[in-house]
Amino acid sequence: MAQVDTYGVTTIREDLHDAITSISPTETPFMTSAGKERSVSNTLFEWPVVSLAAASGSNRVIEGETAPAIDTSTLPVRLSNYTQISDKVVEVSSTAEAVDGAGDAQKMAKQITFKLRELKRDMETMLCSTTPASAGSSGASARATAGFLAFLRTNTDRGAGAGADPTLSGTTSGYPDVGPVAGTDRAADEDDLSTVIAACWDAGADPSMVLVNSALKQKISTTFTGVATRYKDAADKKVVAAIDVYVSDFGELQIVPSRFVVAKNIYIIDPNYYRMGWLIKTAQKPLAETGHAKNRLIYNEYGLIVDTDAAHGVVADVDPAL
Repeated sequence: MAQVDTYGVTTIREDLHDAITSISPTETPFMTSAGKERSVSNTLFEWPVVSLAAASGSNRVIEGETAPAIDTSTLPVRLSNYTQISDKVVEVSSTAEAVDGAGDAQKMAKQITFKLRELKRDMETMLCSTTPASAGSSGASARATAGFLAFLRTNTDRGAGAGADPTLSGTTSGYPDVGPVAGTDRAADEDDLSTVIAACWDAGADPSMVLVNSALKQKISTTFTGVATRYKDAADKKVVAAIDVYVSDFGELQIVPSRFVVAKNIYIIDPNYYRMGWLIKTAQKPLAETGHAKNRLIYNEYGLIVDTDAAHGVVADVDPAL
């Protein structure tokens, strides 16, 4: 009788892990770092921004002044943004739900988990973008919430040429109606970063995070000096080559890599001055069954609130290859 070995057996089940391993990243540092969220009550939502008068070096009055001058009122401007709807739809057949699969990846519960992660990545990408706000139109185009870079008009350092700041629908009020225009690419310069950080601080903010993509994170680690010291830890046999904290004249800033930011931009952020606005928090509901399949809709409606753009800044048009 011939020996039975595994080479001739065709009924052995493949070695499939019941745990599903995904390499796709789900970290969303921009949304995670946002300040306290807010509920909004309409698709166009507003918030007030107050700018104090410049400090005066001559605010002196005589004793017994009988007719003091009336100062200009300090009134807010109204900034606004639109909400946008994001969704994912899952369809699973009755058979797929019934069979025993590796990791049960084909079942409705697991598919919903995957789609929630995908939705989170989509939101982070759009919130970090240069996209201006849009009201949309009935049955033709979707509403769009303005991305973070579409708000930044004050503390900006852009490349030469056509580089231009975004604009607001009401010039000094309203929602971002035109996104920033890219300028000429230039090399990363530590002085540019330092200048924008100082401008944010002068405006009253305390920026604590620098958000960049992988290429610019590496560029900062290899070319920016600040007060960083590179050394070899002989005991742990580690070479420390990264800059994760940048110590500026105005405090420490975490250098945070993100997979979802716009390339060639260094985001300088004070997390206390931006938030998520929710019209509909993330939810799911069943859709009508189609034959032998069940459907689920995962959806939300939200918008970005940048309390004041002067709390943040951007060094734009930075090519890490230069």
